[in-house]
Amino acid sequence: MRRLNIAHITEYQFSSSVSLLPHRLRLRPLESHSLRIESSALEITPAHAVRWYRDVLGNSVALVNFSELTAALRVLSNVVIAVYEDAPLDFLMEDYAVNCPFTYAIDEQPDLAPFQQSVYSGDQPVLQDWLKRLGLLQRPVETFTLLSQLNCEIANHFTYQIREEEGVQSPAKTLSLNSGSCRDFAALFIEACRYMGFASRFVSGYLHMADNETGNATTHAWAEVYLPGPGWKGFDPTSGLITGNQHIPVAVARHPEAVPPVSGSYVGPAGQRPALTVSVQVSSVEV
Repeated sequence: MRRLNIAHITEYQFSSSVSLLPHRLRLRPLESHSLRIESSALEITPAHAVRWYRDVLGNSVALVNFSELTAALRVLSNVVIAVYEDAPLDFLMEDYAVNCPFTYAIDEQPDLAPFQQSVYSGDQPVLQDWLKRLGLLQRPVETFTLLSQLNCEIANHFTYQIREEEGVQSPAKTLSLNSGSCRDFAALFIEACRYMGFASRFVSGYLHMADNETGNATTHAWAEVYLPGPGWKGFDPTSGLITGNQHIPVAVARHPEAVPPVSGSYVGPAGQRPALTVSVQVSSVEV
């Protein structure tokens, strides 16, 4: 078992005072068999009121309402988690799903259907051409092998970029540029999976690695595919890895743009563009 401290600071600086409208924060990790939250603290300025709730997918969301004008917004989330060892490749698929194509069980189909629907439907012809060139539409094939090949193809043949702009590139744009951020690669992987009939979803969170300890960590994004037997299984197309306990999920979504860590709006003088600063540190805590 490892204990990790996640310190995530988001700051907005405005050129003049503004009125902050309600903000939603998705900063609290999702607990699971291998992850437990030991403590969490949320510090926000200016004056505010917080109400916590779970959204339709079980993500923990803080709804923040503000009560005064301000020229700055600062959000500090500090969470200590216990992470237990897991074996990402130690699982068994249901016999009917070992090879694809396969059809999900009837009782699961209504719940999985939304995660099989494309959110970039105009990109499907481009995706089809790409998957054909890769030879990934040749069937039958072992399901896990197919998904691993797709995961590694993106990691090994696309150029990773840190993009400061908001939003997610469409799969067609990522294919055209042959580059993108972790969230762009996740969106491409998800749409390719959906095209091939898999239920897939977007995951936002953190990644704990040795070089994170010095404070240069960032938020991270990857994908999950629903596999009969193990359930939702994580694939990180930025690294080509199957996700393990170094991946710390915070929120899941059908649409890649639905779960930013901090979202909201403000009312103020026209033309204002706030300066944004984000700092993330994921560090080990002595047990």
